[in-house]
This record gives sequence, structure tokens and C-alpha cells, in this order.
Amino acid sequence: MTDRFDLGLKDTSSAGCSCCAVPASAADTAVATAPAVTEEVLVWGMTCAHCVSSVTEELIGIEGVQNVIVDLHAGGASRVTIHSSTPISTSAVQPAVVEAGYTLADSQV
Repeated sequence: MTDRFDLGLKDTSSAGCSCCAVPASAADTAVATAPAVTEEVLVWGMTCAHCVSSVTEELIGIEGVQNVIVDLHAGGASRVTIHSSTPISTSAVQPAVVEAGYTLADSQV
């Protein structure tokens, strides 16, 4: 005969186990902090991962910028996508790019 043990575990959610389920308040917070604005610029002069890191570090330092993604095009203009909570002006982006040692293209993407 096989003994059965009741471990007292109950499925309280159809979304999965309790250790993996995301509490509603955490889900609400994730939505509230999502970037509201996405802007793209072209940057000249980047050739490697260190260049990408330098530009990213400077742009993240701008108030409101939450994330930066660089599509490196070594030897050409690299596309830089800036995710922010509010619109970021070119007058804020340009000095940050120059501080990193690169040139902001005249026209944005």
C-alpha cells in the first residue's frame, strides 16, 4: 500500500506557481516606469564596443534618459536609440556625444 501525504499546497493562481507569479503591484510599477519617449540620432566616429560604452555612459547621464541602445556601424554613422521618460532635446544630446569624443550627425534619424 502507498501512503499519501497532503503537503498543503494549493494552486491559487492560474498564472503559475506562487514563487513565479508577479504581484499586481510590481506589474503596475513596471508599466509606470516604462519609457515614454524613444528618439534616434546618428553618431559618427564609433568603431568598437568601447566607443559604444563611452557614448552610452554619457547619454545615460542626461536627466530622464532610462536606456540607450547603439547599433554600431564601424566607420560610418551609428544609430543610437534613446529611451527616456520625457523628450530629450538635441541641445542635451549633442554635448554628451561630444564629451564622449564623437560627433552627432546633422540630421536625426
